[in-house]
Amino acid sequence: MLVLGIETSCDETGIALFDTQEGLLSHALHSQIAMHNEYGGVVPELASRDHIRRILPLIQQTLFSANRSLNQINAIAYTQGPGLAGALLVGASVGSALSYALNIPAIGIHHLEGHLLSPLLSTPAPTFPFVALLVSGGHTQLMRVNSIGQYELLGETVDDAAGEAFDKTAKLLGLGYPGGAALSKLAQQGQSGRFKLPRPMLNSGNLNFSFSGLKTAVLTLTNKHQSTPQTLADIALAFQEAIVEVLIEKSLSALSQTNLKQLVVAGGVGANDQLRKKLSLKANKAGITVFYPELEFCTDNGAMIALAGALRLQAEHNNKLSQPTRSFTVRPRWNLAELTFTHDR
Repeated sequence: MLVLGIETSCDETGIALFDTQEGLLSHALHSQIAMHNEYGGVVPELASRDHIRRILPLIQQTLFSANRSLNQINAIAYTQGPGLAGALLVGASVGSALSYALNIPAIGIHHLEGHLLSPLLSTPAPTFPFVALLVSGGHTQLMRVNSIGQYELLGETVDDAAGEAFDKTAKLLGLGYPGGAALSKLAQQGQSGRFKLPRPMLNSGNLNFSFSGLKTAVLTLTNKHQSTPQTLADIALAFQEAIVEVLIEKSLSALSQTNLKQLVVAGGVGANDQLRKKLSLKANKAGITVFYPELEFCTDNGAMIALAGALRLQAEHNNKLSQPTRSFTVRPRWNLAELTFTHDR
């Protein structure tokens, strides 16, 4: 089965072709970072308009790269939510229109489910069940993944997610957009040990997260110390160390509580070099195997949506959403734990 994946949830237009026999055939991505940079963040209306301009040329580019035609596509997967309503509507409308015109199935995919399953694009890949640490944008969650569509929420953020904390702290330090990447780059120049920031909810006794207090602690430091380049780098490193320690310890606790030995790390923060190094080291000592998506698949992309769509269409036998239709919906707010899945008995 050949699946066309379409991702337009925020500020990146991602298109991919995934074959259930041959794997990922091709993918293309356009990032809007340069456009949004002068505004210091994503402007929803501009994001939607740019998706409209980019989506059809990217589909054509992806098909050409894979030496495939529209008529060879067997199904279409598009991001249905969560995300910016206008941006989601672009991908959903194009995907549904193609589905109806080609008389092939279409399925709306949860954006976070795409991230959750993205390590399955790599080799070696995890096997079910496993624990997943999702650290993408406004989401920080720990999930037990039993199978496709069978997700149990173990813990989540009660305020700012890790990605939000990175971006907000970057603004406090006078860094550009996207803030998370800029802060991580600055942290590479920092000296460890100069500043010690709190580890929120590290000993809370549950698997929830809270990162809003870190932003306040950083603000206190910046007001107390002269903002020299070295001081800013040291603060950035201290902030990153605090986030990383909390993510690692909570993840290991989740594995201990579930008696599982596989951990998947997915989402934009999953590309953080310090998180990968320290987590892999601790996990290895504990006999835990950690799976990361390739760096190009940590941020939003069409490949993860095409993969998730292919896996769902393969496993779901009576999915009404997969039938060609003239109507479609998007879900800007959509809790991953709400996903339901029915197997034929």
